[in-house]
Amino acid sequence: MGTIHDKWWKNAVVYQIYPKSFQDTNDDGIGDLKGILKRMDYIRSIGVNMIWLNPVFDSPQIDNGYDVANYYAIDDSFGTMADMEKLIEEAHKRGIKVMMDFVLNHTSDQHPWFQEALKGPDNLYRDYYIWHEAVQERSVPNNWGSFFGGSVWEKEPSSDSFYFHLFAKEMPDLNWENPEVRLAMADCAEFWLDKGIDALRLDAFIHVDKEAGFPDGDTANKNEIVLAENYYANLPKVIDYMKEFSQRIRKNHPNVFLVGEAASASIDLAKQYTDPINDVCDSVITFRYFPETEQLKDERLPLNMQHGKLDLKKFKQIMAEWQKELASIGGPVLYWNNHDMARAVSRFGDDEQHRDNSSKMLATLMYLQKGIPFLLNGEEIGMKNLTIETIENFSLPGADLFYQTALDLGHSKEFALEHLNARSKDVSRGVMQWDNSKFAGFSAHAPWSGVNREEKYNVMDQETDAYSILNYYRTVLELKQETVFIEGAFQLVETSLETYCYERSWGSVKALVCCNMSGKTQVVSIKELIKEPYIIKLTNEGNSLQEGIMTLSPYGAMVILM
Repeated sequence: MGTIHDKWWKNAVVYQIYPKSFQDTNDDGIGDLKGILKRMDYIRSIGVNMIWLNPVFDSPQIDNGYDVANYYAIDDSFGTMADMEKLIEEAHKRGIKVMMDFVLNHTSDQHPWFQEALKGPDNLYRDYYIWHEAVQERSVPNNWGSFFGGSVWEKEPSSDSFYFHLFAKEMPDLNWENPEVRLAMADCAEFWLDKGIDALRLDAFIHVDKEAGFPDGDTANKNEIVLAENYYANLPKVIDYMKEFSQRIRKNHPNVFLVGEAASASIDLAKQYTDPINDVCDSVITFRYFPETEQLKDERLPLNMQHGKLDLKKFKQIMAEWQKELASIGGPVLYWNNHDMARAVSRFGDDEQHRDNSSKMLATLMYLQKGIPFLLNGEEIGMKNLTIETIENFSLPGADLFYQTALDLGHSKEFALEHLNARSKDVSRGVMQWDNSKFAGFSAHAPWSGVNREEKYNVMDQETDAYSILNYYRTVLELKQETVFIEGAFQLVETSLETYCYERSWGSVKALVCCNMSGKTQVVSIKELIKEPYIIKLTNEGNSLQEGIMTLSPYGAMVILM
């Protein structure tokens, strides 16, 4: 791997498309590849230069395509291989790279490998998966818990053996200790790279190594099922396996951009995974950016399913640390939301009183830092969370249990639904709002998910409004292509708790970015920081700067270039 400075992806801006929710062209209520094709000019117009598609492989859709039944086929609900080839071609014509979501920790139980493995211990494919015999006096081999609730072990139908699944029971984990599995997965990746794919997002790659011997996780009661991440996340062989995978596919495709999903990765792990010496990933996505104030939450319920305010002090410390530690390897992945978390403006902004200003402020704050912006489709028009009215309509694992436990503890239905609506990944999967017609221009048919039908917060209305969120995003992403915002050094500036200010500097060029993360007007003195002559390069509504005193309106943002 060369140095970071000769990598084509250092100025990448990634637009994540959730294909089911983007654009439906055959009116079955499910988005498709032709829909993405239809919107390619719009995608380019935002100022992004790469799209990331959530999985479009053949799948029973137990987990929205992350359960792959055939890596070499496109799921019928999305279209055909010809559609996919056309999409790659049309994206490339417009200077847009294509990243596919590559699921390598597990397959679907409908995958031919697993169907073969079920035929018994002597089958050639048995060792593609992880098996354990029954243990005396226990219903499961150990007490490890699955991320989707319950045990990681599921008894196979025909014998007393159990197979291992970190996610849904329909998604058995692959056995990466088996060299044939490692070869087979590299072959699958190679197939798509040969078709012209430019990048891969390595889904859940930090889980491919499991602790030998499957020891019980720490708990007073050995029969209690517990999440035991120290036994199946970020273990030492992850680096060995991924290095081998990466080197294998880079032989013929040296320029592939590999982004690892490393949900629980600390800064030190992120550095190990992205250090060019290790040849594992070019960049990783961590879920550790957004610490919350926990004191208002009910400790008797899962904290991660309750709405909490962003802990601004910790957030600043974390961001500054990631900026500093990953500076030499191109900076971190910069994002506010994705298909696994609530929408940015609803979670971190104010989607009622200050929707426009907070949407614009969030973009300014996050994407002008050092690193690679990852936007979720719809974020650029200020799309907010869907409201899900009944518990039956949540697909989030554990939602039912949370709801029932909350009611048992004396909370109201409203309380339980409000928290699930604030935290569930389901609320970010509403369909893209193209216009304000009945199904928001997504389809002529009721969509598979809910839909927010809104005046103003749709592409059609925002295209023609010079002050729209969409046009503001375009300006931010245009700025992002300036050298100071790609290569420049980052320095957080000490200000009040509610304001987030930083400098970017490159040679003689300096930029100052100031953002108000609260719903109250904030005043920042920047006399020491700005030198004449300067220009206000970007501002959202209601801010002013006089004699070195910046007054930021609720969720105000300002970018000054010197």
